[in-house]
Amino acid sequence: MPGPERRPRPSPASRRPPHGQWHEAPGRPPRSPRPGGRDGRDPRRARRARRPRWGLRIAAATSALLLLASGVGHAMVSGLDSGVRRVDPFGGLGDRPEAGNGVNFLVAGTDGRDKLSKEQREKYRLGGTACNCTDTLMLVHLSADRSRASVVSLPRDTYTKLPAHTHRGKDGKPVERRDEPAKLNSAYAHGGPNLTVSTVEKLTRVHIDHYLEVDFGSFMSTVDVIGGVPVCTTKPLKDSHSGLDLPAGTSRLNGGEALQYVRARHLDGGSDLGRMQRQQRFLAALLDEATSSGVLMNPVKFNELASTLLKSVRADHGFGSEQIVALGRVMRNFTPASSEFASVPLADPGHQVPGLGSTVKWDEEKAGELFTALREDRPLARQTEALKKQRAQEREEARERRAQPEDAKAEEKADEKEKEKGPAHVEVAPGSVRVQVENGTSETGTGHRADRELGDAGFATTGTPRNAKDRDVERTEIAYDPRWDRSARSLAAALPDAKLVKDPGRGPQMKVTVGADFEKVRPVRQSVADGPPAGRNDGGAVTGDQVTCK
Repeated sequence: MPGPERRPRPSPASRRPPHGQWHEAPGRPPRSPRPGGRDGRDPRRARRARRPRWGLRIAAATSALLLLASGVGHAMVSGLDSGVRRVDPFGGLGDRPEAGNGVNFLVAGTDGRDKLSKEQREKYRLGGTACNCTDTLMLVHLSADRSRASVVSLPRDTYTKLPAHTHRGKDGKPVERRDEPAKLNSAYAHGGPNLTVSTVEKLTRVHIDHYLEVDFGSFMSTVDVIGGVPVCTTKPLKDSHSGLDLPAGTSRLNGGEALQYVRARHLDGGSDLGRMQRQQRFLAALLDEATSSGVLMNPVKFNELASTLLKSVRADHGFGSEQIVALGRVMRNFTPASSEFASVPLADPGHQVPGLGSTVKWDEEKAGELFTALREDRPLARQTEALKKQRAQEREEARERRAQPEDAKAEEKADEKEKEKGPAHVEVAPGSVRVQVENGTSETGTGHRADRELGDAGFATTGTPRNAKDRDVERTEIAYDPRWDRSARSLAAALPDAKLVKDPGRGPQMKVTVGADFEKVRPVRQSVADGPPAGRNDGGAVTGDQVTCK
């Protein structure tokens, strides 16, 4: 006889929440009563039920406590949205992009210095009048499976043409405008959140689901509630305009200091792009601190964090307490590697436009590929993912080697020391350092191994190591042009026992001559506060674990 028909299991795709929705799967229906004795109960089960069932009672009590705790947590958060100021950024928008998979947020950072106290404005150098514009714009994509958050920074000086809108002229009368040349951040002054969303959707062809607007005060308070956020730098950072003054090393910033850090404009020759990327790095550190500190697992702490953040936030009507709770649940499982950061690829960072001055012009082809990946819910950091798999394999091989009895304890201690040491923080990103490897030993394959390990560490090796003229080199050497001494120091951090040799005129490419003392390459990481952008301007992306201090 054929067996009972089995209920088909839903596919993974069917278990995903619909686009833009946060609802969890409905609960199971109640079971039907079993046939048998009185009231449908089995007589044997009824006799057993008369005995004390302490295990069942304890389990029931524990379940009740868990349900109560989760209910309290939800109740504490469910009223948070009552204080959120609401805006309608989507009203009247036409010709909108088609919605894709996942959820897209447009996060706008506005000035809001007028809401801070006089003491705060003086202490953190926030004099002057607040501008009616966006200081920061980020497009945040939460993947359909809720395992990844992709953050793309949109340069505030992006050259664009504003969609049709009504703008009040100097005389206060409404004026119809269409295809008006402008910088992206001016869309807010011309038409508020509505025109800002419309302009971003026109530029990116990405459908925006939610709009969040955060001001200075909300940012500062959020950092303080978490307990501060660590940033690290290989050199002191000082900006007289913002008041930022950080020593070399790792510093834990409070809310006001964090605001100085993300607003500093005079650390990169006045580059707004450098400031934008520091904001990305700080956001990665902030997410790491929030997810690793247990804030999201504690209903009381989560309530404090959420209520602090939402005090001065403006949001669309669709982002309420249910979405806040769902987002908190999603982020509980996040690690630094769950977030990735990118910047829009640029064709001309100093594009001159009459009447506007210096603007930023996008590389349309590469930018199109970036936003297509968002629409199609694909990871941005593809090369980084491949590197992660390779490193995971290497860790597995190391574990197998440690399993050998004679070396197990020694290897484990060495591994622990290396883990405590962690990646060396460098000033110049390894991807910006060009390297040619030469084998200075008589052992075949040493050059290839050094080239491969340097490439895995992120350095731009040629991939074709050579044999050195001298095959009896004892100590590894790094030959470099003194004009590229910062890059040489980054490479030397990966080869801490190597000797630095000045070679004027050799240009930007370093030469590593591998000696008999070579063992392995030490991992390096560009310091969070230093150097070129975290999310590169060529469309490449990095994950959060690559730019945090850990």
